[in-house]
Amino acid sequence: MGTVIVTGVGGFIGSHLAEALLDRGDRVIGIDHFNDYYDPTFKRRNVSGLLGRDRFTLLEEDIQTLDWPTLLNGVSEIYHQAAQAGVRASWGSGFRDYTERNLNATQIILEAAKSAPDLQRLVYASTSSVYGNAETMPTPETLCPQPVSPYGITKLAAERLCWLYHQNFNVPVTALRYFTVYGPRQRPDMAFHKFFKAVLDDRAIPIYGDGQQTRDFTFIADAVAANLLAGAVPEAIGQVFNIGGGSRVVLMEVLATMEAIVGQPIKKDFQGNAMGDARHTSADVTKARSILGYDPQVSLADGLAQEWEWVKSIY
Repeated sequence: MGTVIVTGVGGFIGSHLAEALLDRGDRVIGIDHFNDYYDPTFKRRNVSGLLGRDRFTLLEEDIQTLDWPTLLNGVSEIYHQAAQAGVRASWGSGFRDYTERNLNATQIILEAAKSAPDLQRLVYASTSSVYGNAETMPTPETLCPQPVSPYGITKLAAERLCWLYHQNFNVPVTALRYFTVYGPRQRPDMAFHKFFKAVLDDRAIPIYGDGQQTRDFTFIADAVAANLLAGAVPEAIGQVFNIGGGSRVVLMEVLATMEAIVGQPIKKDFQGNAMGDARHTSADVTKARSILGYDPQVSLADGLAQEWEWVKSIY
């Protein structure tokens, strides 16, 4: 197999993806800056299982200072997972981190990819946040994006840059719009991780708004499978795909499922609406099914049970 790059390899999705690529037989170059947006200890733990494996190289570097033209020699695929994540933190003084890490970093990779001799695919990790409060449910890729957070703005801008480089320089880009990915290694600032941790600490979980908001939740193994398909299917080049879990669920119903898994009631602390959070998300995955052969496998109950076991193991 080939040599591939995974940016954000210490992250939730990046670390799982690197494992899958190694299992497939690829040589993997993982890149991560291990910045402190959340506790880097989590990222170190995520990559710990990769470090001892043959064919894995870790570059602890900032994307913007790497020598990309040299690095891309012999590289067939790039899975660009690195980003400044989080909707609520993207307001205010932290916004520069989002422009630097989401937009500028992506532009640097695209610029180098123009003349990368062996590159066959660049898979860009986009987000359902580009849709904002979508008018159509489930939401197809053809709907005009209307982000409601600064985070969504930067991810959409980088996605649009991908198309410019594809159209003008034939960079073989594919973009995946993830809908709320969850499972083992989920970031500590994400809801399910926070909820399960609160159960262990016997604290109330914060719920923004009335709890009737809906999300399309995608289990990590399904998100990884989507990346592998996006990197391999020729028809994926120049296309964007929704990657969802196949069902839209009300937050309060999710909490009932979690209560069944943990075997006790969960205390709830209702708070005001969060700025920049979409009210509903729902992925129309028809295009991903037909072109990529994407077929989500893991139910929410099964996926949550796996995440609960993981959360208990790390705390």
